[in-house]
Amino acid sequence: MIPKSAGNRPAGQTITTAGETDVTATIESPTATPHFDVLVVGAGISGIGAAWHMTHQLPGTSFVVLEAEGSFGGTWLTHSFPGIRSDSDLYTFGYRFKPWVGPPIATAAEIQAYLGAVIDENDLARHIRYGHRITDARWSSAEQLWTITAVRTDSGEALHFTANFLWMCQGYYRHRQGYTPDWPGMADFTGPIVHTEEWPDDLDYAGKRVVVIGSGATAATVVPAMAGTAAHVTMLQRSPTYFIPGSNSVELADTLRLLQVDENWIHEIVRRQRNFEGAEITRRCFAEPDAVRAELLEGVRALLPPDYDMRHFTPTYLPWRQRIAFVPDGDLFAGISAGKASVVTDDIERFTPGGIALKSGDTLAADIIVTATGFNLSPLGDIAFSIDGEPLDFASSVTWRGMMFTGVPNMIWVFGYFRASWTLRADLIGDFVCRLLTHMAAKGATVVEPALRPEDEQRERLPWIAPENMNSGYLQRGMHLLPRRLDAPEWQHSQDYWAEKDAFPKIDLEDGTLRYAGPTQRAVAAE
Repeated sequence: MIPKSAGNRPAGQTITTAGETDVTATIESPTATPHFDVLVVGAGISGIGAAWHMTHQLPGTSFVVLEAEGSFGGTWLTHSFPGIRSDSDLYTFGYRFKPWVGPPIATAAEIQAYLGAVIDENDLARHIRYGHRITDARWSSAEQLWTITAVRTDSGEALHFTANFLWMCQGYYRHRQGYTPDWPGMADFTGPIVHTEEWPDDLDYAGKRVVVIGSGATAATVVPAMAGTAAHVTMLQRSPTYFIPGSNSVELADTLRLLQVDENWIHEIVRRQRNFEGAEITRRCFAEPDAVRAELLEGVRALLPPDYDMRHFTPTYLPWRQRIAFVPDGDLFAGISAGKASVVTDDIERFTPGGIALKSGDTLAADIIVTATGFNLSPLGDIAFSIDGEPLDFASSVTWRGMMFTGVPNMIWVFGYFRASWTLRADLIGDFVCRLLTHMAAKGATVVEPALRPEDEQRERLPWIAPENMNSGYLQRGMHLLPRRLDAPEWQHSQDYWAEKDAFPKIDLEDGTLRYAGPTQRAVAAE
């Protein structure tokens, strides 16, 4: 727990505030602003994990989790398109501390149930306030505090909180608002145009001709899910994606269960197996990309008709420059083989009243058009940040290990992996935050902030991630919103779980890249 000073609201009484849930806060009077040691933004998989880590590693820490939605789950709550499922296996996408006992690729409902069990088993509900949309976060060096404004989504009431430390777990894209290119003639189309991020509850596609624009994991999920009910589903793509088809089961896990091995051991063993396999495929994608490419294409070819045109599944880029999508039980290819779905690789010329005209001269008839065309980056959750009264220019900061930023005190930001499960990093960061706060308490520090050393000041400021490492559309469109990196391990998000899992526990908190301040320095900060 961060040590408290006069500026950190140390005095006063501990009360239980009432709302949707009960949250313990320290305040100075019944009318004062509720104060917490740590304020967590978001009750998705990262935010629930953060709450678990504090409960188990920092008992006695006062914290609150503010969630804009009406319930927990994040992505698994806001996504409602047909077939919604994970694109990472739950043995690694799940927490290390909570065994996963279902199929490796899980539905949103299964993931929600898993997260709900974590909340219930660890008494986390009393710390979470739903329907609280944060509008701004203001840091004061004089008070060494964050002041957060949140608006209740049910009443519109503005509420204020203060916290010593801010833990950003809100994700990195704008929920419930997808990215749709502005194609000519969209207003001419007579049917509905639906983005997967904005799926309506009442969309009836039974017996309808559907065109799904996109080629990533979302499109590969929606197409087979709709194909069973629609008259026909066409996946229209500008360029193909790499896919890995496979059984939605883990033979090792099934064998261990047959031997009545404890689920905690099964989870850990399979988790290690999956992480080892992930490391090996990543290594091979860079060491021998042509061989991996051939293997991936052969795996798809085996599930399609013998005369199928494989150019629809042959990307122009090398493996792992975008996410490789897993297709459980090959359902996408089964739909194609059965004639219920098809793939067209072409560019859109324009929308027409009855479908889409392609640049090749062909046309696609459609009753419904679904755009699975990605999303918009929102690195700070559309929250207006300011530091000592000045608006924060997040993109001008430099990242410290992909989770802290120069010029931004007392804040951790959770950003996961592209080539491994998101939650692997959320767990690593959870351990780190607890170690950092314990270190600060031991040395009497109330403020921590990354600080460039003289040799770091001379380094070139580079984009958040090198384009050759990941060229996804949403990153290319939003790279200007993300902080800079430097060519040094401390000043970048390596995207390498297999290195970070060993490096994070050994991070030297006194290597000169973090600057600390104590309560005695408040007056100096104020001046």
